[in-house]
Amino acid sequence: MNVLITGGLGHIGSYVLKRITALKIIRKIYVVDNLSNQRFNVLFKLKNKKIKFIYGDLSKKETIKIIPKANITLHLASKTNAEESFENKKKIIKNNLGAFKNIVDYCKKYSSKLIHISSTSIYNPKKNFITELEKPNPQSPYAEIKIKEENILRKSKNIKYITLRFGTISGFSDGMRFHTVVNKFCFNSVMNIPLPIWGSALNLERPYLSLKDAYKVIIYLIKNKYFDNDVYNILSENKTLKEILKIINKYNLNTKIIYINSKISQKASFKTNKNKIESLGIKLNSKIQNDIKETLDKIKLKN
Repeated sequence: MNVLITGGLGHIGSYVLKRITALKIIRKIYVVDNLSNQRFNVLFKLKNKKIKFIYGDLSKKETIKIIPKANITLHLASKTNAEESFENKKKIIKNNLGAFKNIVDYCKKYSSKLIHISSTSIYNPKKNFITELEKPNPQSPYAEIKIKEENILRKSKNIKYITLRFGTISGFSDGMRFHTVVNKFCFNSVMNIPLPIWGSALNLERPYLSLKDAYKVIIYLIKNKYFDNDVYNILSENKTLKEILKIINKYNLNTKIIYINSKISQKASFKTNKNKIESLGIKLNSKIQNDIKETLDKIKLKN
């Protein structure tokens, strides 16, 4: 089996690459990345003979033409900063949606099964546990694009896929960035930088996903070749920002907060339900607290 991983040098991709080479059923892993975030440290660590790196911009068809045939495609190439997507909407659409459409064409051409990563940020905030049947109500251009991607797949023929609506990622990896909540809070706390909080967001609940659980789902799909053209919520825990700060402060960090305005207008809590994915026998039980501790320890070593 050959596997294609787009955006393979990023936060999730670098975590997957470090572990997936151990799978005996995989013969070759094609990794595509445009290095826009300059994760050269991840690239230089790619020493396994199964891995072949391809430099290129997936929003351009020229890049798609040079990618060899893969049986399964894990599409991670995406600009994921929802807040910044307001300022760079045209650029985000060109990059994310353009790359996605080209990957769909690639999968159709080679009958490659697609693991599509969407987001729980597409949901309409409400207090009860949100299932996959909830009507989307995106609060950012980034989330709007994710809905468009999902709709493209629903209408597409001759493609096998599965859509995973990821919660906000937490956990350490070689390719991690620090714009998502848990990572940013860990970094700022160690560096004694005030944490930016949007209005009354401290008490709002959101779904969070440990890298460990994200990998657990991805590997299950690859091993079992499970692609049912359906959508699944993927999360480890629903937590408030206050709970995350409490965990961080357990490690002798006196975190400072500054309140800011945000263009993301979600003002209500929402929890997402993971019963559907767990009905497959996958238990998503990793603790965000453990991700926070590991991330803090790594940052402290360098500070």
